[in-house]
Amino acid sequence: METTLCGVTLPNPVMPASGTFGFGYEMARFYDLNQLGAISLKGTTREARFGNPTPRIAECREGLLNAIGLQNPGVARVIAEEIPKLRAVYGGVVLANISGFSLEEYVETARAFDACDDVQLLEINVSCPNVKHGGMAFGTCPEAAAEVTAAVKKAVRKPVILKLSPNVTDIVAIAKACESAGADGLCLINTMLGMVIDPRTGRPIVSTKT
Repeated sequence: METTLCGVTLPNPVMPASGTFGFGYEMARFYDLNQLGAISLKGTTREARFGNPTPRIAECREGLLNAIGLQNPGVARVIAEEIPKLRAVYGGVVLANISGFSLEEYVETARAFDACDDVQLLEINVSCPNVKHGGMAFGTCPEAAAEVTAAVKKAVRKPVILKLSPNVTDIVAIAKACESAGADGLCLINTMLGMVIDPRTGRPIVSTKT
């Protein structure tokens, strides 16, 4: 089942989605990680983030809601501490999942992972709010998504995959904008918005409401 992803050879096309698998090494006691085609790291930002207040994961009849808030130790510690732990138990392809709240943050974090020999692919999460432009997520606007794509591509050597948000009116337009701006691949899709109200309290079951 060998396949290629943006020019990188994978032993098979199976990989866990970013955010559902931590930094990977945490799962080694349950599963032989080397059976996977690749591992996408937990979303990483330039600086450390503590994430949203609890409760931020909750089961419901329809499935599972999560509102983690991009909790992570920051790119420097991910490269220095988390990736070596993964490499101790896994020898395959690694994707770095990158989040940012400004164009500069995306570029700086991407450059850091681009310089890391243990990362083969860069996955850019454009579902983050653009703090310089009213908080609208980069991935809801074709022009903003294309701007991130072009800036990151200009700054790095490794293949760049854009992870798109489903919470838009026309994902095709955004996908085409990223492709035109130089994206090597697209990842469909990030988390869908959802809300569940606890009938006993009349309040949402996660702290951020959705």
